[in-house]
Amino acid sequence: MLKYIIKKLILMIPVIIGMTIIVFSILYFAPGDPVHLIVGPNVTPEVYESIRQKYGLDQPFAVQYLRFMKSVIEGDLGVSILQQRPVVEMIKERLPVTLQIGFIGLLITFIIAVPAGVIAAVNRNTVIDYLCMTGALLGIALPTFWFGMLLMYVFAYKFRWFPISGYGTLKHLILPCFAIGLTNAAITARMVRSSMLEVLKQDYVRTARSKGLAERIVIYHHALKNAMIPIITLMGLRLGWIIGGSVMLEIIFSIPGIGRLMVDSILARDYPVVQGSMIVLTSSIILANILADILYAVVDPRIRYN
Repeated sequence: MLKYIIKKLILMIPVIIGMTIIVFSILYFAPGDPVHLIVGPNVTPEVYESIRQKYGLDQPFAVQYLRFMKSVIEGDLGVSILQQRPVVEMIKERLPVTLQIGFIGLLITFIIAVPAGVIAAVNRNTVIDYLCMTGALLGIALPTFWFGMLLMYVFAYKFRWFPISGYGTLKHLILPCFAIGLTNAAITARMVRSSMLEVLKQDYVRTARSKGLAERIVIYHHALKNAMIPIITLMGLRLGWIIGGSVMLEIIFSIPGIGRLMVDSILARDYPVVQGSMIVLTSSIILANILADILYAVVDPRIRYN
């Protein structure tokens, strides 16, 4: 297992390098002059050229990229043009907020999706199954940001049970976390149902039932554990999506997370902050996928990584 984890981490290096090339290229070729963002458009040619030399903007693309990579490896993501603060410091302030919402949202997804999928599979082609899957279809059809706005309108504006926006207390987290959790639960519940239906047809499940074991033990101790393998794959992918996809919800609910920081920086063309935020978000998605791969062996010891 340790050998496999080391291999996966080594294979992650070219993926991250490719990701940094894409991120750097997008911002390098984006319209707008960084010098004008720093000192404004009314600047003399001498000052303009001195600033280009100071920040290395007069160098070719390859030189700028290698300099950028050297700084990233050293843990330096540059300095914000607008706030004149280290980007790492700004991300450290915002990242815990995004992770908090992402992990609570994933927990809500798991708590809702697994029981709903199991119940639907056990009661296949019954009213209960149809109700569960109809709810799942509605959840898939609704975009996360739209669902967040619906929750905000009903529970914050109409009933006034929760704050309409902001961050700081548990009540501020409930609506955005449920918006993420419920929309992801819809997709995951359908996956759980399909996986459970496949496992329930297996011989070892029939054998367990023929031994006279209680249906609850057959379902939760024999079937569900093996049905979890594809679900873990999906959950690993969804974790990355949840962290990256919380951008819109952070804007809607005025949450000071890394997604909102990135959008505000894009609008202000604060390129160092945009670069740093994108690298952190995409790296989290890559790490989430590796985590899903590692969890395979934890759930099913029959899997070997040679």
